[in-house]
Amino acid sequence: MAYYMLGAVVASLLGLLFLKCSKGKKKSAASSMEAQRIESVMESSGNGSTDTDIIIVGAGVAGAALAYTLGKDGRRVHVFERDLNEPDRIVGELLQPGGYLKLMELGLEDCVSQIDAQQVYGYALYKDGKSTKLSYPLEGFKSDVAGRSFHNGRFIQRMREKAASLSNVRLERGTVTCLVEEKGTIKGVQYKNTTGQLLTAYAPLTIVCDGCFSNLRRSLCKPKVEIPSCFVGLILEKCELPYKNHGHVILADPSPILFYPISSTEIRCLVDVPGQRVPSISNGEMNHYLKTVIAPQIPPELLSAFMAAIEKGNIRTMTNRSMPATPHPTPGALLLGDAFNMRHPLTGGGMTVALSDIVVLRDLLRPLRNLNDAPALCKYLESFYTLRKPVASTINTLAGALYKVFCASPDPSRKEMRQACFDYLSLGGDFTNGPIALLSGLNPRPLSLVTHFFAVAIYGVGRLLLPFPSPKRMLIGARLISGASGIIFPIIKAEGIREMFIPASMPTYFKATPVN
Repeated sequence: MAYYMLGAVVASLLGLLFLKCSKGKKKSAASSMEAQRIESVMESSGNGSTDTDIIIVGAGVAGAALAYTLGKDGRRVHVFERDLNEPDRIVGELLQPGGYLKLMELGLEDCVSQIDAQQVYGYALYKDGKSTKLSYPLEGFKSDVAGRSFHNGRFIQRMREKAASLSNVRLERGTVTCLVEEKGTIKGVQYKNTTGQLLTAYAPLTIVCDGCFSNLRRSLCKPKVEIPSCFVGLILEKCELPYKNHGHVILADPSPILFYPISSTEIRCLVDVPGQRVPSISNGEMNHYLKTVIAPQIPPELLSAFMAAIEKGNIRTMTNRSMPATPHPTPGALLLGDAFNMRHPLTGGGMTVALSDIVVLRDLLRPLRNLNDAPALCKYLESFYTLRKPVASTINTLAGALYKVFCASPDPSRKEMRQACFDYLSLGGDFTNGPIALLSGLNPRPLSLVTHFFAVAIYGVGRLLLPFPSPKRMLIGARLISGASGIIFPIIKAEGIREMFIPASMPTYFKATPVN
């Protein structure tokens, strides 16, 4: 009898073990089976009515990189760009090390060669005449892994050339006027060619990458664009940065000033002006503002070059936009790049997000040879919006939160938070490496971001309460914690708490798994 009972116990344990293992195998195989099922549906429904697999609208950083990536995978790609001349912009000039790693993964690292791009190894942070050097934690990476700064237009032209070198990528100058929709499915685009003729192009999948001023995004998402500030851009010549091969951030009043090299002889200066209005350039208000408000806060080593740049007069402005990714999945179409998701450019994370998104999308599309079943493909690609979230939301949240912390404020608690951030980053070790790894895209982990953000706040409270707390200091400390929460939590909410921290809990997470 005892043997029967023992046998029953052993059989039960083995049964439970088998059940657990079989569940794990089913879970790991689910995405593969789903990809195969969708592919078989697509192959059976394909009508072969077009010689293009994918239309890409826009040939900026995102569009050109995507065209090369998909073309290299054998896709027949048709790219539309309204102006194929070299762009001239004052943003998109700094690629973080995390973005450079993605560039390498896509086989595009040679696009930063032969354009006089400069290697960047970290930042120098200035406040009230003091400075601290914040180096990227690059130990363990290859020697060429670093940030890169350059003329944005030169970088884009190199990527366009690389994409156009593929025989299955067609790069055409044309202005896309609208998406062609039929029964809720995007079938292609309507565009004007160089002669003004209105034409239509068709493809199973259209990817919209037409930048921050996109006129097509409203068809594919519910954009909530905020304008926190504007950049005023100048180019400094015949000078050197105090910390060579580093970006420089001045915690000025009212908001940060940035310096970084864009060639071996030029330094970009970006003066942040809060709000949507900048002083007029035409009537001299801008020159007066830069000379009287900004110049006194410039490091002495750069002051004469800064004043010379003002006198030279080549002053540019650019509106800074922030927009969470809020897509509504549409059969036959997808959004990417700044048309899809924007953040304050203070941290230079935009290109890193775009290149990371391209890697995710490439890996999702690789198992599928036929894209003609738009509804099935749309359902399959819903996982893209979830899989991209940890990287994108970390960089987005950091950019928004850091901008608010770095801006000057009359509020004593905000002043303490700003000072605490400078001092915390100056501590060295993990106190420096952790936040800089987040900023550089080398460690895009949301939980690490929140941990360091509140560590700065707690550090600030500790400074207030030591050596002897007073009721006034305790009140400022409480307001500091409350203010920190008021900065970061709304940004996290807009990004999506569940998608950001526990993406594996999302149903779309298991619809597809990237191919390694």
